[in-house]
Amino acid sequence: MGSLGKAVTGCLLAGAVLALAACGSSSKSSSSTSAGGSGGGANTVDIYSTLPLQGPVTAQTIPEVNGMKLALAQAGGKAGQFTVNYQSLDDATAQAAGYDVTQCQANARQAATDPKAVVLLGPQNSGCGKVQIPITNQVGLAMISTANTYVGLTTSDPGSAPGEPQKYYPTGKRTYFRLVPRDSIQGVAGLIAMHGDGCTRVAIANDKTPYSVGLATQIGLHKAAYGITVTGNAALDPTSPNYRADAQTIKSQGPNCVYTAFNPPGEVQLVKDINSALPHAKIYGGDGICTSSVTNPAMHGMPASIGKLFQCTVATLNLASYPGGRAFVKAYKAKYGTANPDPYAIYGYEAMKLTLDTIAKLGPKGNNKAAVVAALFATKARASVLGTYGFDANGDTTLTKYGVYKVGKDGNPLFEKSVG
Repeated sequence: MGSLGKAVTGCLLAGAVLALAACGSSSKSSSSTSAGGSGGGANTVDIYSTLPLQGPVTAQTIPEVNGMKLALAQAGGKAGQFTVNYQSLDDATAQAAGYDVTQCQANARQAATDPKAVVLLGPQNSGCGKVQIPITNQVGLAMISTANTYVGLTTSDPGSAPGEPQKYYPTGKRTYFRLVPRDSIQGVAGLIAMHGDGCTRVAIANDKTPYSVGLATQIGLHKAAYGITVTGNAALDPTSPNYRADAQTIKSQGPNCVYTAFNPPGEVQLVKDINSALPHAKIYGGDGICTSSVTNPAMHGMPASIGKLFQCTVATLNLASYPGGRAFVKAYKAKYGTANPDPYAIYGYEAMKLTLDTIAKLGPKGNNKAAVVAALFATKARASVLGTYGFDANGDTTLTKYGVYKVGKDGNPLFEKSVG
């Protein structure tokens, strides 16, 4: 997943840990949760999360943070012999209307310069991950993302850029993990959905971000296996006031379906203009736009008439379909009063629970960064609320399923089926 961020500025790949604290803006902590208060002694460890807590993506990230807090509360604020101090950091700014790479860097530096930090949970957006991983890697701090899908963060698969992923790991050792399958799998999930709906000629639009370009590339790479011709791949400006001219260009290519590898900024206007030019074309997208802020008219999303033509893919499934989904929903409702949170809530829950379990199993070494990273890589058959999974040598999950969503009568994404 990704969304629009500012151009990368400042010390993206700072050379030394001391330099981490010296460059960039200060980070913003939205909340802190601890069984024993902030600070603490030798038996305290710090866990951070970095997610965009402003803008349209909060429909996903607020429930995600709630899931993290739920797991910590169930553990009594402890991980084995350690008291846990959890800090939720916001990597979004109002100006960016989503994640801001400068803020992403600041959050990573805050965690990296904290001697008690053992894990940074997040980020939500792959563009944020690109600037955070090199910072946390310098101090050997583990990162666990619940949503990053860009292939270049962990592999040199087609769709990655030159130098990836090695440039994100200046120490030469991997420290980054993700709970969701990368875009090489998501792209195929989108193709399966389009093929099943009779799409034969597909126009693609991307918003020039790493996530968007990477996902669009995956559609193009695997199209032939599903009998699909890509008519074009338009790189568009997500801040454009309209896409009427672009929609006419897409129309001239003769597609019967359109894949918008976008993030929330720009997506609603884009699908409006595409629908105006191609009123019968089905429209698809990835996890970046599979959110109520895009699909729900009441939240300034697309009109209901377009929603009937729209589908999207996300690594999350219907909560009830997860092995631990029903128990999770019951616990979530008891704590927060809603039985229908965004599915990313269960990923936040598992990310925190994985972290707590890993620390606890290490006993007195649970506050050792290197030991935590090694233990995470040793995770091969973890029985969790998401199902049984592990991590490969790149830090990628062994989970492979993506959910295909339509727009429900209430305007929100509605799970239809899983693929993969």
